[in-house]
Amino acid sequence: MSLDNNRWFKSNTRTSVSRPSNGPPMFQSESGMSTPLSLPDVYKEPPHKYPGLDVAQSSTGVIWTTERASEVGFTYEDPTWSNLGQGAPEVGEIEGCPPKPENIDISVNTREYAPTAGRRDLREAVANLYNVSYRQGKSSQYTWENVCIVPGGRAGLIRIAAILRDCYLSFFFPDYTAYSEMLALFKNFAPIPVPLDESDSYKVHLETIRNELKRGVTALLTSNPRNPTGHSIEKDDLKKLHDMCREHCLLIMDEFYSRYNYKTNCDGTAVSSAEFVQNVNVDPVLILDGLTKAFRLPGWRICWILGPKEYINALASAGSYLDGGSNVPFQKAAVQLLEPGRVLTEMKALQTHFKMKRDYCIQRLEEIGIKMKSIPDSTFYLWLDLTSLPGKIKTALGFFQECLKEKVIVVPGVFFDLNPLARREIHDSPMFHYIRLSYGPDIETLKRGLDGIQRVVERYRASYQASVSILPQR
Repeated sequence: MSLDNNRWFKSNTRTSVSRPSNGPPMFQSESGMSTPLSLPDVYKEPPHKYPGLDVAQSSTGVIWTTERASEVGFTYEDPTWSNLGQGAPEVGEIEGCPPKPENIDISVNTREYAPTAGRRDLREAVANLYNVSYRQGKSSQYTWENVCIVPGGRAGLIRIAAILRDCYLSFFFPDYTAYSEMLALFKNFAPIPVPLDESDSYKVHLETIRNELKRGVTALLTSNPRNPTGHSIEKDDLKKLHDMCREHCLLIMDEFYSRYNYKTNCDGTAVSSAEFVQNVNVDPVLILDGLTKAFRLPGWRICWILGPKEYINALASAGSYLDGGSNVPFQKAAVQLLEPGRVLTEMKALQTHFKMKRDYCIQRLEEIGIKMKSIPDSTFYLWLDLTSLPGKIKTALGFFQECLKEKVIVVPGVFFDLNPLARREIHDSPMFHYIRLSYGPDIETLKRGLDGIQRVVERYRASYQASVSILPQR
């Protein structure tokens, strides 16, 4: 890995260089702890080897972890690895879920370009699903003109970022790792970081938002439920949030995990900002979701944005020069999946299955000695505090490095400390002792991964106890 190919660590580490006698040089932090980042010999390259290339580009945190795992043998096809890092749900059949399509129409009528806002039949299906789920009895209803189909959640975020005018945009952290790169890329708005407090499980408080509005913020970006902590904004607070922002601030609500809801006895329902919009063409609210997470079809890259018509028109225009729109055959195939009765049946089964996996993982982790400070009510993530562990594995990077030796991938918490302007050092991050673990994979992968984590913890505990036992007695 080239140092210049990882801007995040380049900008966020205070390091010196040491070269072990039997291995590659390592970064050495001021605290004396080696990170898992090898230092290659890049200084002999000619200064203009890559004309026109910004060599400071970096991967998002989740992709970075799989890149590092690949360097020590990981492949997606290797069943001996447990990828508990990537934010992807299992894609196989789940008991109670309607079967997924196994054949896609690629006949001549699917070969033309679709509009950059997506096929009308899919846009109508999305609007109908939200009206049935969240807007029954309301005079203002979503129509196909309130929906923009996009080729993935990141593409949706990029389109939204492209249509913003000069403004302050507040975002909370910890949050989704890709936000950081997006916020750093665009210059038509100023990103304002708002740290949340771990003492109350990183809850978004309305008073915090009120203070942001007072200082002139006119756009706000957040995931709800929150990635990586697995908590969601409660209904009453979500309604108050909309009331506060309705006339002053664009709400960009990332709701990809909203249907992973364990608060209502796995009844298939979810909480969405769509319920609290008064007028779908007036309220400045953009909602992102798609087939990626709840419908367990990440490879289809079919997602959507809901919002007022004027915003949707602008997003369609942005798509014409950013990504060109979504895959036509998969758009067509997605329509049948969004029938509201089918969705409710599927979500009941989804919630029951993933709650079982959540409870299994928490039980195993507590047996290993990693205690949960707060049980997540949504998503398929666990936000783990490592401070009770011994030695280097109490740090996110040390734990990550040791897990790789057991063929287990997790995501260091420092990546969720969104830092688009590179103003903080890595060791100053309040998330330096956290990791995110995904229980998205199937149960056998989870069992294998937790077995690996158990071996890591037991090995370091034994080493720590041995070192203590040889200390001179006083």
